[in-house]
Amino acid sequence: MSRIREVAYYAGLWLIALIFFAPIAWIVMSSFKTRTDILAVPPKFLFSPTLENYEALFSRSEIFVQIGNSILLSLGAVIIAVVVSFLAAFCFSRFRPKGTDFLMFLLLSIRMLPGPAVILPVFLMYVGFGWKDSHLWLMLFYAMFSIPFSVWILKGFLDGVSTRFDETGRVNGGSWAHIIFKVVMPQVRPGLIAAFIFNLIFVWNEYLFNFIIGGVNTQNIPYALMVGTYADGGVAWTFIATMTSLYLVVPVVFIYLFQKYLLVGMTFGTVRGEV
Repeated sequence: MSRIREVAYYAGLWLIALIFFAPIAWIVMSSFKTRTDILAVPPKFLFSPTLENYEALFSRSEIFVQIGNSILLSLGAVIIAVVVSFLAAFCFSRFRPKGTDFLMFLLLSIRMLPGPAVILPVFLMYVGFGWKDSHLWLMLFYAMFSIPFSVWILKGFLDGVSTRFDETGRVNGGSWAHIIFKVVMPQVRPGLIAAFIFNLIFVWNEYLFNFIIGGVNTQNIPYALMVGTYADGGVAWTFIATMTSLYLVVPVVFIYLFQKYLLVGMTFGTVRGEV
């Protein structure tokens, strides 16, 4: 009886996973179809694959710029955010300045603001200071949005690291830089990776601010999907399917490689010892 229940349990899990994966599989399949096959009724599951859609996509000179912008903005913003967040979380965890709980609440509250609520003042500020359509300033904006959640994640991990490591390092003449980066940081590596992946997904998917405060020089893949949705008087289904399939590669690879750290990150370090 227990064996039947176990098989039914895993069969149910596989069924749920396949249901959630079906739309992604359909998009990837469509990227190898012709427009006629994509629009066929009933849908075609058996078809002759073609690479013409990918050839047409990479024949666009701007596509390499847009992919490069997505990679540059994502990696740059996330690296800045993780470094700043780690140092801030260390301060909150070890020194606990007055009002730490309120400051942590305030940080998370700022992160919960919806993008459309702040886009107008941000746009006016960027235009006024001449920061619009700049990789650096757009990168710093993404880093600012990524820092609050990262601080929460990393503080949970740092609270789980005993202060005895700090005390031992200080007694033996170690500097704070040595303690932070050589003693403590290796012990919270899962948290750093989790914060990196969460923020990478956010910046990789971001469209609104890139469209408003970015410009021709900073166009990313979501921007390309938006402007390329319609072509030749109709919906460009082949472009959408191909671009989306390419767009999924980076987050899928990172999530697959570091999936156990994402679980740890979602629990704010409470299961850190299981990694």
